[in-house]
Amino acid sequence: MTAPILAAASFCIAATAIHVASVAIATARLRRRTPGGPPSRHNLPAVSLVRPLCGIDNHAADTLSSTFALDYPRCEILFCVASAKDPVVAFIEAMLAEHAGAGAKLLIGDERVSPNPKLNNVLKGWRAASHDWIVLADSNVLMPRDYIERLFAGWREDTGLVASPPIGAQPKGFWAELECAFLNTYQARWQYIADAFGFGFAQGKTMLWRRADLERAGGIEALAKEVAEDAASTKIVRDAGLKVRLVDRPFAQPLGYRSAAEVWNRQLRWARLRRASFFLYFLPEALSGGVLPMIALAVAAPAFALPPVSSVALLGLFWYGTETLLAIAARWHVSARYPLLCLARDLLLPALFVSALRGDDFVWRGNEMQVERMRPHGMIARVRPRLVELAPVARRRLRSLRERMS
Repeated sequence: MTAPILAAASFCIAATAIHVASVAIATARLRRRTPGGPPSRHNLPAVSLVRPLCGIDNHAADTLSSTFALDYPRCEILFCVASAKDPVVAFIEAMLAEHAGAGAKLLIGDERVSPNPKLNNVLKGWRAASHDWIVLADSNVLMPRDYIERLFAGWREDTGLVASPPIGAQPKGFWAELECAFLNTYQARWQYIADAFGFGFAQGKTMLWRRADLERAGGIEALAKEVAEDAASTKIVRDAGLKVRLVDRPFAQPLGYRSAAEVWNRQLRWARLRRASFFLYFLPEALSGGVLPMIALAVAAPAFALPPVSSVALLGLFWYGTETLLAIAARWHVSARYPLLCLARDLLLPALFVSALRGDDFVWRGNEMQVERMRPHGMIARVRPRLVELAPVARRRLRSLRERMS
């Protein structure tokens, strides 16, 4: 047996084992429930809910009206818009008139403290917030009635932020379903695995902050240190010796119709942001997905007297079948073609990775933005401190593993 064949077989086995473990860990994490359920809202502090708005999203009536349906007694609601000419202004004003008793406010203005238009929009809401606990929530998040209680259920003594990844829901058409495959059993799965091991990442869709934690880091303006405010939030929380935690059940984002360009551009934007902010974690994405293991199996199968085509087909069925079972267990969107959508997603991953490496610019809601340009010395400078930070942790875990085995 030649070295390339052995390498291909080893890669296929290792990748499949990691995939199965990731699905099992994510399923267990997502099915975990806080003992006794979410804390009673009557024992929780007052909260300011800040929702930045820009344009009218699909299902805007559902997502924005869910703000007024929260079953929480002390919740200040602040909507933020950068321009009075934004079409969402009339939309929100009609809602405010319909729910006059909620005491919600619409704040309009654009103070620019960063290249990030969303952060600039949020700034006035943070400053106007009356309470010490503040939730930053995107306009396209569909909030259940116990939304705030579920956020507090994730808070521990060592927590600096509770977040939720977006879960694609109510897709219309092939491309929206493909985005569900990206958001749900791929990105959310790996976020929950990181959370299970204490390395949670913030997601800007929903973030629960304790005001004092962010003020100690320099205030809301400190989120301008990164192009993406959630990446800056993650680093601020970790630098303070605290953890980012995820809610037990993530919140839905109704998708509606999506075009191929919309799905590609969104995923490329996120990939370039991950590359710029967390390069060390971005690199393994080159080997993610099921396509490379299936190619490796096709190469190695004849050496083991296995039929290549049927072996690859069986691996594909197993690989994407387990992803589909995860979606079913988590009660996320599933259709009969979901395994094929996962395969289509994985076929796009290599191109997405290369495109993320090659470019620096992207467009977000009509705003042209740019991540940090890639320079070899700059990458090394960013990666080295993280390697130094992780080395003692790795040594402790290896020592613990050796002690258990001996």
